[in-house]
Amino acid sequence: MSKAKFLSAVALVAATLPAAGFADTSDKRIALSNNYAGNSWRQAMLESWAKIGDQAVSDGVIAAADAFTTSENQATEQAAQIQNMILQGYDAIVINAASPTALNGAIAEACGAGITVVSFDGIVTEPCAWRIAVDFKEMGRQQVEYLAERIEDGGNLLEIRGLAGVFVDDEIHAGIAQGVEENDKFTIAGEVNGDWAQDVAQKAVAGILPSLPEIVGVVTQGGDGYGAAQAIKAAGRDTPIIVLGNRKDEMQWWAEQRDANGYETMSLSIAPGVSTLALWVAQQILDGAEVPKDLTVPFLTVTQDTLDEALESTPDGSVANVEYSLDDAKAVIAEAQ
Repeated sequence: MSKAKFLSAVALVAATLPAAGFADTSDKRIALSNNYAGNSWRQAMLESWAKIGDQAVSDGVIAAADAFTTSENQATEQAAQIQNMILQGYDAIVINAASPTALNGAIAEACGAGITVVSFDGIVTEPCAWRIAVDFKEMGRQQVEYLAERIEDGGNLLEIRGLAGVFVDDEIHAGIAQGVEENDKFTIAGEVNGDWAQDVAQKAVAGILPSLPEIVGVVTQGGDGYGAAQAIKAAGRDTPIIVLGNRKDEMQWWAEQRDANGYETMSLSIAPGVSTLALWVAQQILDGAEVPKDLTVPFLTVTQDTLDEALESTPDGSVANVEYSLDDAKAVIAEAQ
């Protein structure tokens, strides 16, 4: 679903909902526990949180929307961060988790202290927590499906994975594997970790290319497409179809290739502004709303037809994005019930 279509659907549902009252949460403090900030997606996610959170505080909806990021992307460090938030008396903790399972003890401790816990993007399995995610497995599968439509004879694919051990990486990888199983004209000829960062991906792809046969496509996780393209160009190879991840630099590269030689691809990713949906979901739970434990939002897809629109609306150095209002969150909750 495109950004415009999703927001239109959300607006329709939101229009039927009653106006919100803020009195019950005006003294509530919400904290963001984030495990990693080393790429443009995470930076945009934090910027969206600050923008919407600061406004919510200014409007008197909540008392605080503080953000904290660990320095080492270690589950033990994030668990200690969560325990510190418990001691500081936050009413809700919103988490982008380093691991789906390793934080469960700290999260259970938070729940035991009466704290609402909402995970998003990197979600957790602790039953007391809420989870907000896109269907990352389907996101991976659709990449291979797209390549199957474009490349009749199939061939060898290069897979660029994200941060090892993180839920998102595991799910997208599983979807890519499913896509290859469904379209057995493709073979994964090589796999590297790009850590969702262009510079890491470029170095990793450059390192594996000499050992690979001809590559017809590159399946990715976001933050890695432009780096892959640069490494392939430096190796003197023809540019395969590289599925991109909505970053401004890679979409700009795509537009340049399109204008120069008609290059076609697609781009998809979860919107960084999902952090703002998690903020409002936490606020709604604190306000007494009945919220399902699992909420799913669509990933943002950019096509050949919507590329120019996406480029125009995405700041330099950032990622195509959607930020959520309280009414948007109420609509997402209502659709899940």
